[in-house]
Amino acid sequence: MNYKTEALVLHTVRYGDSRLIIDMFTREQGRQSYIVSLSKTGRSAIKKQYFQPLTLLIIETDSRPLQQLQRLRSAELLSPWQSLLTEPGKLAIALFVAEFLNYALRGEQKDAQLFDYVKASLEWLDGRSDRYANFHLVFLMRLSRFLGFFPNLSSQESYFDLRTATFCAAPPLHHDYLMPEEAGRIRPLMRMDFATMHLFRLNRTERARMLEIIERYYRLHLPAFPELRSLPVLHELFD
Repeated sequence: MNYKTEALVLHTVRYGDSRLIIDMFTREQGRQSYIVSLSKTGRSAIKKQYFQPLTLLIIETDSRPLQQLQRLRSAELLSPWQSLLTEPGKLAIALFVAEFLNYALRGEQKDAQLFDYVKASLEWLDGRSDRYANFHLVFLMRLSRFLGFFPNLSSQESYFDLRTATFCAAPPLHHDYLMPEEAGRIRPLMRMDFATMHLFRLNRTERARMLEIIERYYRLHLPAFPELRSLPVLHELFD
């Protein structure tokens, strides 16, 4: 069955001398892996540069459910980024988000709303000239809603259980929880959105700590979620 869909490139690896294996998150089929043969003459309609992480494409492919690697019939740029991959601050965020999504969306099935959220978020960042230092914090916590472990904010208790994503009156019988001082940052974080996040003043140390907590939170809720290699780069940004 042939289909055409919007797709976000997550990860690309070389396979042999002239082929690529590309993991994409598509709007119509969820996460899929594709194999692409590249022309040695450079005249192919499918260009190697299309498959950098976070590139937005429109792809046409033959869908064969029993095959692990699908074959692309065509690929074209959907919306070239204007600044996302060229401005140093945005590039550092983009590399982190790309690595994060590659693991967080590892088993995702079709979810058009999730795709639209990721796409709209990246488009927002691409169009900003300032006031985006908290982007990755807001993006990741709101992403958890789509993945099924958005924090329960209904309770007014003081501790936060990272395993159950709920507030509690006393420390749980394990070590995966936040003490009241850090637990108190969860509610303001969840109130942030892209339009208002600049009103929440965080220094580099506070932002780095919150990001460490979020990464830990995801590792508890997603199987085999690793420590991210791009994380230290973000710790050096945005005083």
